[in-house]
Amino acid sequence: MFFSFARFIVRILAWLLNGKPNVENKEALPEGTYVLVGPHRTWWDPIFFALAASPRKFTFMAKEELFKNPVIRFILNHANAFPVNRQNPGPSAIKTPVKALRSKDLSLIMFPTGSRYASELKGGAIVIAKMARVPLVPAVYQGPLTFKDLLKRQKITIRFGEPIPVAPKLKLNDENIALVGQQMQDAFDQLDQEINPDFKYEIVEKPKK
Repeated sequence: MFFSFARFIVRILAWLLNGKPNVENKEALPEGTYVLVGPHRTWWDPIFFALAASPRKFTFMAKEELFKNPVIRFILNHANAFPVNRQNPGPSAIKTPVKALRSKDLSLIMFPTGSRYASELKGGAIVIAKMARVPLVPAVYQGPLTFKDLLKRQKITIRFGEPIPVAPKLKLNDENIALVGQQMQDAFDQLDQEINPDFKYEIVEKPKK
């Protein structure tokens, strides 16, 4: 209930700030649960992924530090988020989303690089999809990368790709994870090309503390 209400409020706020986003190839989304994967380009791309894939509800990972604030913790808990220690993820980082996916109520939004400041794909999304017996669904965000540009109402496009199946019997060795990872990267590249062939995204440097 809270997730649907929150998404309704966020949709209104997003429309006021930037207008209606352009959603492409939504028909590619499967009926059941899935792991929605994409390159992480700005802190609000998961919000637009969740809006674009409506009415499907999602769970997502959030760094455990955010849960220390009681107000933010309340919002995250009711928005189906779960805490993860990014330095030492632990078994719950896999078990929690797998349980949610198997319940058939929630899909998962996950960024295979784990950060906006990285380009190397990690295998976590593949492991989760295999254990939950659900496909990976690639998606890309093209649009403003700074809040200032967001306020300028620059066009936002979300495009979904065809599901990538992960066989339950797939051996999770380095070779197979690399192969599926390459499928994801190829899908991201293709989706970017289909939206705008001239689009180029460069990894921003992580700010120094």
